[in-house]
Amino acid sequence: MQDQQISSLHLKLEPENPKYIAAFVGELNGNIKLIEDKFSVRIFHKGNEIKIEGDEKVIEEASNTIQNLYANCCSGIELSSDIIHAALNNKKEDLRSLKEYVIKTPRKQISPRTTNQENYLASIDKHEINFGVGPAGTGKTYLAIAVAVSLLKKRQVERLILSRPAVEAGERLGFLPGDMKEKIDPYLRPLYDALFDMMPSENVERMIENGQIEVAPLAFMRGRTLANSFVILDEAQNTTPAQMKMFLTRMGENSRVCVTGDLSQIDLPPNVKSGLKDAIEVLEKISGISIIRFSGNDIIRHPMVTRIVNEYDKREGNHLYEVPAE
Repeated sequence: MQDQQISSLHLKLEPENPKYIAAFVGELNGNIKLIEDKFSVRIFHKGNEIKIEGDEKVIEEASNTIQNLYANCCSGIELSSDIIHAALNNKKEDLRSLKEYVIKTPRKQISPRTTNQENYLASIDKHEINFGVGPAGTGKTYLAIAVAVSLLKKRQVERLILSRPAVEAGERLGFLPGDMKEKIDPYLRPLYDALFDMMPSENVERMIENGQIEVAPLAFMRGRTLANSFVILDEAQNTTPAQMKMFLTRMGENSRVCVTGDLSQIDLPPNVKSGLKDAIEVLEKISGISIIRFSGNDIIRHPMVTRIVNEYDKREGNHLYEVPAE
């Protein structure tokens, strides 16, 4: 095994701005330490001057990551731990290009953190029906809700409709105690959580009361025509082909539909085909329909989540979303 060739590289962060530099470095140099650990380098900084020491094979890559992350700071994107992890796990991507798709919601600005997420947002902008397929944590549902909230705020749509199949209860909720809202809320809680993350809770409650936002099980969509709406079907892998066809044919004038799901997490009986899998097979070549496939590289959570997803998939013989080893 050859010895590492230790080299050093100097660069300057431009434009020089103490606020942006502080955001890039992070509290107690936390962001710098993450980059050092990822690339096995040492990073020294004074003002906007950066010195990187390490294996000559990786310091250029570390330098590119530093400059991309600093560009995010300068474009007004908050440099959260999530976006740091995204940059480190997608080293070949130029994150500066992602600033074009900043979504403004009442509580926060949301932007794509991987190229797949950027492509997903571009597809939602261009297509009437969009499928986002991939593992948990890739942002497929969260980003769709963010776009919907933004369009609702701009009054480009009149309603936001969020739905899930209540497969855990077989969509037969009558045996559960309490009124209908109490019965269905546990299955829809993740959708409420996303809304509350983007809007003050009082705004969400008010818009639910006046019908601008509707959160309901898939069974409630039957027989309706959803016009002037942004409609999101989450956990779509747990629909049957008949349910998926029913849902997609609810689309009305001036509406946009996003269907999200994870084909590695199908909870249907073994002899029942997933409506999401069926729809992708049937509709993939139809003009006006977009299908974006996310991978483990798009998981925007703690890096450990990506490794957990990969190991479970390996054990179960499922390589849908596995991230290739470096």
